[in-house]
Amino acid sequence: MRDIYSMTGYASLRGSVQDSVGFTLAMKSVNHRFLDLHLRLPGSCDGLEVQLRRMLKENLRRGHVEVTLQVERRANVEIQLNPGLLEAYIQAFREAARLHGVVSEPDLNAMLRIPGVMSTESVSGAAEVEGLEAAVLAQIRPLIGKLNEGRALEGASLAAELKASMLRLQAFAEEMAALRNGVREAQFERLRSRLMELTQGVPVGEERLLAEAAVLAEKSDIEEEIVRLRTHVERFVAMLEEGGELGKRLDFLLQELNREANTMLSKTSGAAGENSLRITELGLEMKAEIEKAREQVQNLE
Repeated sequence: MRDIYSMTGYASLRGSVQDSVGFTLAMKSVNHRFLDLHLRLPGSCDGLEVQLRRMLKENLRRGHVEVTLQVERRANVEIQLNPGLLEAYIQAFREAARLHGVVSEPDLNAMLRIPGVMSTESVSGAAEVEGLEAAVLAQIRPLIGKLNEGRALEGASLAAELKASMLRLQAFAEEMAALRNGVREAQFERLRSRLMELTQGVPVGEERLLAEAAVLAEKSDIEEEIVRLRTHVERFVAMLEEGGELGKRLDFLLQELNREANTMLSKTSGAAGENSLRITELGLEMKAEIEKAREQVQNLE
């Protein structure tokens, strides 16, 4: 059996380039119909994006995937002063003080905290950038492996819940099958009574009654739907046991199961008797179970 992956997961790894640069590479995945990649990289790593996308596409199939790279430079950092901007702020301060008759001098500490007056700039050469890209690329496959470990655990849990849902659907179908004969007998007696009312007590020929009953039985019988539902459930469980990429295929099967449940409800909606009421209850429980399963399947790759 191949692993079944949930599309929800998170993983992160830390790495470094010699002693001057450290980095944290994080990957987060949530459900999506297709593979939707979003990369958040520092400006100095523009050349890395194409290679990252190629590796991610080779190893992931579906999901909204966000990859974030945070770089920490431990050395080669210069502090730069913008003297022109600082001078402009000081002149503006003194001019304001003169206009309002205030005797005061600007606080240099406050001035240096003004955005743009001071800045830090990393001094990084081409060799450092190249080394960073190589180190990040070397961590991508281990990071995907770590992400998939968590996604496989959640996928196994979802698969177990889905199997339990299919067993419940199968039990509903078996109970429906047992109730079918009682429903047909109730419908036959109802038809006999109705015909007697319409003919005002005049005896109705058995052949006529049987013909009408056959038409009614054909319209209301749910045997075919029960057979198809069993088949879909068996196929669903077999696919779960096979594993692999199942999300879209299982969603299609659940649509078919929902169609069979709707048809059964439609065919039995006008019937009377305890068996018919129970079949309606079972049909509604089926639809609720199928909807729950569809929500879970949306998270499978």
